[in-house]
Amino acid sequence: MPLQLRAIRLSQGLSVPRLAELSGTSRRTIQEMEKRGEGTLASARRLADALGVTLDELYPSDQAGAE
Repeated sequence: MPLQLRAIRLSQGLSVPRLAELSGTSRRTIQEMEKRGEGTLASARRLADALGVTLDELYPSDQAGAE
């Protein structure tokens, strides 16, 4: 499953500029992560913290429930 950054951000009613402010991550980085579905672990951690979610929620595994 792809990065859920945009969906989580929107569900919390946050704009890209507001999330950038809360996380200390640049707007450009957030936009690129939402577009490409990837980014550095450091950026992902900052964003997950700002959104109040885990990295697992940000990057859900498509293997969940698989045996």
